[in-house]
Amino acid sequence: MLRLLRPLGRRVTWTRWLHLFIGTFVFGIWLFISEGDLYIPVIALGLLGFLPAMRMVEGLQARVLLSPHGYKDDASGIAVTSSATWADRWRTVLWLELRLGLGLLTGRITVVLLGLATDLASAAGGDGPAPDSLVPLPGGHWWYALLVPLPVALLLAAVVGLGELMTLLARRLLGPSADERLAALEERTEQLLERNRIARELHDSIGHALTVAVVQAGAARAAGSPEFTERALAAIEETGRAALEDLERVLLVLRESGQRPAGGRPTLADADRLLESARASGAALDAELSGPLAQVPGPVSREGYRIVQEALTNVLRHAGPVPTRVRIAVAAGRLELDVRNPITEGAAAVRGNGVGGNSNGKGSGLRGIRERAALLGGEAAAGPHGDEWRVTVGLPLDGPR
Repeated sequence: MLRLLRPLGRRVTWTRWLHLFIGTFVFGIWLFISEGDLYIPVIALGLLGFLPAMRMVEGLQARVLLSPHGYKDDASGIAVTSSATWADRWRTVLWLELRLGLGLLTGRITVVLLGLATDLASAAGGDGPAPDSLVPLPGGHWWYALLVPLPVALLLAAVVGLGELMTLLARRLLGPSADERLAALEERTEQLLERNRIARELHDSIGHALTVAVVQAGAARAAGSPEFTERALAAIEETGRAALEDLERVLLVLRESGQRPAGGRPTLADADRLLESARASGAALDAELSGPLAQVPGPVSREGYRIVQEALTNVLRHAGPVPTRVRIAVAAGRLELDVRNPITEGAAAVRGNGVGGNSNGKGSGLRGIRERAALLGGEAAAGPHGDEWRVTVGLPLDGPR
């Protein structure tokens, strides 16, 4: 019982009722002008629906009165933009005509049921039927009073039902068109891709900085040498500053979604800084850079930098400061990346147990490398190769095909 009465306590139930009545104003105004030619307001209302701005006006009014969250409710399914196509115009015309029809029906039901309740109450009081009574009831029967709630209940049910029907029609006829839904889906996809990119940026940059800091701090404590400690602190400071710069760029994207300062992100032109950071962490790094790295297109160069960074981070995290070979080459329209290091017993145990991001390619680090490569139309592979752990990536310079 309470569930049936709950809609009557909601504000939107009564604003929907008001919305139904507002749709009859044009018809009511015409009756003051002329009681004949009732088809004229119907035709005039249909012509108004062809105006592009009419869809926006009706959408705003529908959101305010039909949605429980007001005109800011973007999830209401009701558009608030002007008609962009003839299909939108025809749907607006149909909406206006149906709104007029449902409004007239609501007004008629309201008058009839309220009048019937009044006649029942009057007849129960002993009065005879009024000249304009809807139903001629003989007076003097007290039990008519027991029937008064019946038309009132029917009216309340009509208010709720017609309001729900009106809201359903608004979503159907004033809702986004197929083109608008496609545009919204594309925008949502772009947002998700941007979030994934930001997540990878944070994982690669901050993860690398923390790994370097942990390795350096542990090595400095084990060495017990003031000179080594000084070098370790300098390396931690430099890596931390670079990570803070990356973090500021990411936060700028989050604050101002319309700006994507991709040009400020590190590229392969900054590879020397990355390699020096790894060397400062104790890795015996053998690097080979060949080809016109400065001419690598921006997206490929930026993603290539992050891939090398993640590969070196995995080396430091799982194998420690071991001899590592890095090859970055540009040839035949492709960027080739190769990072390999000997598999130590500790690293083999970690990778074999599925921990730390290098096991069977299931970790977020290697998954991020594969995602970056796939987005650029390239391929990536990671795993044991003999007694070495090897990460190889090939990226086309002209992007995906």
